[in-house]
Amino acid sequence: MNSFLFMALAAGLFASIAAGVIGTYVVVKRIVFIAGSIAHSVLGGMGLFLFLKRSYGIEWLIPIQGAFLFAIGSALLIGWIRLHYKEREDTVIAAIWSTGMAIGVVFVSLTPGYNVELMNFLFGNILWVSSSDLWMLLGLDVLVLVLVAIFHRRFLAICFDEEQALLQGVPVKSLYLLLLSLVAISVVVLIQIVGAILVISMLAIPAAIAGSITHRLSTMMWIAVLLGWIFTLLGTTIAYQLNWPLGATIALTAALVYLLSRLFPMRSF
Repeated sequence: MNSFLFMALAAGLFASIAAGVIGTYVVVKRIVFIAGSIAHSVLGGMGLFLFLKRSYGIEWLIPIQGAFLFAIGSALLIGWIRLHYKEREDTVIAAIWSTGMAIGVVFVSLTPGYNVELMNFLFGNILWVSSSDLWMLLGLDVLVLVLVAIFHRRFLAICFDEEQALLQGVPVKSLYLLLLSLVAISVVVLIQIVGAILVISMLAIPAAIAGSITHRLSTMMWIAVLLGWIFTLLGTTIAYQLNWPLGATIALTAALVYLLSRLFPMRSF
């Protein structure tokens, strides 16, 4: 197998683990648009770090570091404003979405040279993944799985009934911020596969399809992971055969399967 293709498939499989697990919470909690806001706000961090690297010669800075910084910062800001100021989430989401992108556009325009790195993060390019990226993806998967294993029951409580969880003494605010931080991490993981623009398709669609197959949350998670693997394999194969963009092809594959699942629903269990 071509080494680039092998790396691409490995990256897609690793990314699908975190995306399937966290995407399930996103779908059940109905915070898909929060994930969308985070995904688009990372442009600010990527643009800023690329600008600092190119303009001031800070070689250790890479766009993905800025993506992590802005993703987690945006997630915590959304959660903090919602919890402490009772603002409507859609207003906060719109503000962060547009502000992050605006910051990114400004720094991209100030950055010298052709910003191919940023284009890869925006639109996705699995063939650009390196062995160090794979180790990072694997490490993030382990982090997500460990935290979910520890907090799963409490996450269930805040996903289905925050008020009841609060009455039972569950630290709802802290758990909500932790969940949003995990969403942010998953978004950045997927950005390397399908890009910031298409990230929502791989975070939400597998979990949405899984939710129509089963009502058990733990089963839903693993079905979402399996679907993410399938979409990665099919999308990569189609893109390779037709010479299409990989990220967009994976996202289109997921969208097509989702449409078919709506037209021909399966019996849930």
